[in-house]
Amino acid sequence: MAAHRARRAAGAVLVLVLTTAVAGCGDDEESEPPPSAAESAASRAASAAASLASEGADVVASATAEASRWLEEITEGVDVRQDITLGDPERDGDGRTTVEVTARNTSDSARSFAVQVDFTDQDGNLLDTAVVTVDDVAAGESARATARSNLDLAGEVRAEVARAVRY
Repeated sequence: MAAHRARRAAGAVLVLVLTTAVAGCGDDEESEPPPSAAESAASRAASAAASLASEGADVVASATAEASRWLEEITEGVDVRQDITLGDPERDGDGRTTVEVTARNTSDSARSFAVQVDFTDQDGNLLDTAVVTVDDVAAGESARATARSNLDLAGEVRAEVARAVRY
């Protein structure tokens, strides 16, 4: 039953993302080009992790699997976990855990990153997962984004890079 709800939630999020993307196409004189397949996959991964994990701890494993599956859709991506650093986890005003994600672009042109951050307890048990994108990082530069847990996490929370893809 939980898996069925998780799939329905993921579908609803995808419909929402697609509806938002279509609604955003207007009469702007300078419209942005449509997102690449990699950008779309990264966006779906972030949305899926947020949607599925928000249903409760029993669905965190499902959120992690969905995030991984969508990150794998970034076919032209390169595994760059070594180019990602995380700050110390903190609690925000809503009780969610946040962590600063820094992506270092070692390529010779501007690239974007999709980073899956796993939030764990002190024993390494998975509590939540989040996917964050760091867009358009110039060659040889670094840029930051913030990963935010989908659930209120109690106790000492650690963060680790589960996957990182440069595209």
